Amino acid sequence: MGLFSFIKEAGEKLFGGKDAHAASPSADLNAQAGQAIATYIGTQNLGVSDLQVAFDGAAGKVTVAGVAPTQAAKEKVTLCCGNVAGVTDVDNQMSVTNPEPEAQYHDVVRGDTLSAIAKKFYGDANKYPAIFEANKPMLSHPDKIYPGQKLRIPAI
Repeated sequence: MGLFSFIKEAGEKLFGGKDAHAASPSADLNAQAGQAIATYIGTQNLGVSDLQVAFDGAAGKVTVAGVAPTQAAKEKVTLCCGNVAGVTDVDNQMSVTNPEPEAQYHDVVRGDTLSAIAKKFYGDANKYPAIFEANKPMLSHPDKIYPGQKLRIPAI
């Protein structure tokens, strides 16, 4: 899957303050941030096993490993890690039990709606529920997307 880039200032605020993002944050702060991300992934009920999350605060990089039951779950783990404030890169080294083709991605910009994104990728604004479903449970409502967020765009 490779290395994915994200916008550092956008996303869930799972760990606080400037300490976690300092030029040389302590190993304890990195471990705490990694644990916060792992806990967040766990709350999404994606069926991931053997999850390992490492955070490098100075680089803003998350490295994640483990076993995902599907390609979609693996991709959602990448989004869980990357759509966190302070994270700029995600290196997803997970394996997949049932491999499938990879999805495309879209970086949300100001003024985007799921309908507009569906129109761009599928040629039909009414196919926005496919994008919404592909990003659940990170998205709780189709109208709650924000600039800087990265979304999965599955093939249909």
